[in-house]
Amino acid sequence: MLWLIGNKGMLGTELSLVLEKRGVSFTGTDREVDIADPAALASFAETCCRKEALTWIVNCAAYTAVDKAEDDQDFCRRLNVEGPGNIARIAQSTGARLIHISTDYVFDGRGIQEGGSFRPYRETDETSPVGVYGLTKRDGEQAVLENNPRSCIVRTAWLYGRHGGNFVHTMLRLMNERDEVKVVNDQRGSPTWAQDLAETLAAIVAAETQDRQVPWGIYHYTNEGSITWFDFAREIYNQGRRFGLIKSDCAVRPCTSAEFPAKVTRPAYSVLDKTKIRAALGIGIPAWDESLVRYLEIRAKQEGLA
Repeated sequence: MLWLIGNKGMLGTELSLVLEKRGVSFTGTDREVDIADPAALASFAETCCRKEALTWIVNCAAYTAVDKAEDDQDFCRRLNVEGPGNIARIAQSTGARLIHISTDYVFDGRGIQEGGSFRPYRETDETSPVGVYGLTKRDGEQAVLENNPRSCIVRTAWLYGRHGGNFVHTMLRLMNERDEVKVVNDQRGSPTWAQDLAETLAAIVAAETQDRQVPWGIYHYTNEGSITWFDFAREIYNQGRRFGLIKSDCAVRPCTSAEFPAKVTRPAYSVLDKTKIRAALGIGIPAWDESLVRYLEIRAKQEGLA
């Protein structure tokens, strides 16, 4: 039995669909089981174990409002540090393996230079988070590994998908409402389709049944390639027009981060190295633009446009 925590969020919903498709036995919870309450977690785990042995826990729950976290530090810490630590202890006590989702924000986003250019962040690079959100996610990783070394932590970035607010959803809406949108061109990363990440998480679970158990530790996963938010927005516009999701002309203009001041500085460079997870699972990783096309095509079909 797999316990999916945060099953109603963007990634959790996508993973639920993938698990159903693969025929994996699982139960899902969201806010009805408070991850910051050890007793609530223990009670639910005990209920699960009465029916079937709990073999996996996947934690997709998190506080993700980056700017709001600066004024909501206690609650952010409850969800991103205390919660994962509690979940790790439950996994340890039940003998379940744990997958915990983390973020590129554990790094400072300044990049690491080698040979005159930036290289993608590796799992072994020193973390140096900026802001409450990044700090709590880094501390949450530590809480997981301290309480249950039998854990896989998967860091991701620039996530989008069908379920919940995200950059692609916002751009499609704005491009239908406005004649022009400005998008920052000085932040570089790798867009990640939630379905691709969900398939990869399911592959980690499936590996154990195929005698290819994935080693414990930290992994990185995003789609392949790196671009700026402006590049991403421009491709959203081009493909959105192609699939009929954008119905009028809209100019996409580059701008700097300074033109959109925020409480927390966004990472200028958040490209993650995926060598480790490719080797562990023996997988190929789709390019960001290929996945964007697949996502928009599905969305267009759902809206009766294709």
